[in-house]
Amino acid sequence: MEFMLKKEKKYTYFEAGEGTPIIILHGLMGGLSNFDGVANFFPPKGYKVVIPELPIYTQNILKTNVKAFSKFVKDFVIHKGFDQVILVGNSLGGHIGLYFTKMYPELVKALVITGSSGLYESGMGESYPKRGDYEYIKKKAEDVFYDPAIATKEIVDEVFATVNDRIKLIKTLTIAKSAIRHNMAKDLPKMTTPTCIIWGKNDKVTPPNVAEEFDKLLPNSELFWIDKCGHAAMMEHPEEFNQILFDWLQKKNL
Repeated sequence: MEFMLKKEKKYTYFEAGEGTPIIILHGLMGGLSNFDGVANFFPPKGYKVVIPELPIYTQNILKTNVKAFSKFVKDFVIHKGFDQVILVGNSLGGHIGLYFTKMYPELVKALVITGSSGLYESGMGESYPKRGDYEYIKKKAEDVFYDPAIATKEIVDEVFATVNDRIKLIKTLTIAKSAIRHNMAKDLPKMTTPTCIIWGKNDKVTPPNVAEEFDKLLPNSELFWIDKCGHAAMMEHPEEFNQILFDWLQKKNL
């Protein structure tokens, strides 16, 4: 799908379909195209898929944190006039979704997290001093996926460019610190929003025990595994990811 982006006020976003809004929250290095599978699958099924560009590298450094990004999403939801939304977040996007759900539960019909931060951060910034080393960055990018071939040259180039851009690097490290600071362990038991947890069995970034911990702490959650799958289930196994999510939404009448 060729992504036609809309621009309104401070928002840039993709939108397709009509019906219950599914808002997708991308991760730190994740582009909107990571969700091609979801963007193609759900509109014909009676959902409106909306993918806003999160201001990860464009906000003031003081607003480069999980809390400020959640507020940005809330403002966007209100701007669009949505009553209640289904949030789908990967990695940092999952963390933003969790924080959003904690702060604005009345706006959330359901939450879906995959490879989410919020309980465990594997020091996103620990190894960036090697940022000039392309092969090293390539290996790090490949580690995100079960099948390293998914880390195309285009993806590796993008990550390499990000970590070699001083401002973006500072913001990446700022976000990593914010993710650790906004640990959700104490909040999760109070969050009763229906939550679907879809996780790669071979995720090295947020290992499987993190998914189990989310499932244990969230009172209204269900956990689903995808085999031979790393940190970005919706990219590696889009068909399986979509089917799990669709079946869960049907079961919950969402």
